[in-house]
Amino acid sequence: MARLSDLIEIFLKELLQEASDRGIEIQRNELANYFNCAPSQINYVLTTRFTLDKGYLIESRRGGGGHIKIFKINVDKNEYIRMLFEEIGERIGKMKGTSIIDVLKEKKIITERESILMKAAISDRSIHTPMNIKDEVRANLLKSMMIALFNYNGRE
Repeated sequence: MARLSDLIEIFLKELLQEASDRGIEIQRNELANYFNCAPSQINYVLTTRFTLDKGYLIESRRGGGGHIKIFKINVDKNEYIRMLFEEIGERIGKMKGTSIIDVLKEKKIITERESILMKAAISDRSIHTPMNIKDEVRANLLKSMMIALFNYNGRE
């Protein structure tokens, strides 16, 4: 049986699919009532499963039950890469880095093979540095790999 978080995610993704290129607007409290859960459960799903690195943009307004707009990002490759660089920032954890790589593969910006290599490169086993700088090194590696891939033009 699916967990409640999974059900909420599936529900929201179906709404987004029906909305085509338009985003959806939901009210946090109404959605919580529909799923018979706390509004914090809705927040959890939004903050973990509808993030920029997964291809979503969220606008949130406080008050009045908390209106939330969710958009599936449909921007050109260069704009998306710029947004991802901002999302990576100066430091990035392994899970978030892996998530970014998965989205790049899903959007066919990178191949399966490139995805496997990139994930290996940003893994904790590959980064032999003190813990306090591991996420900084991971961010630099990920950005460097992305730059190399996007500047590659197919010639040796």
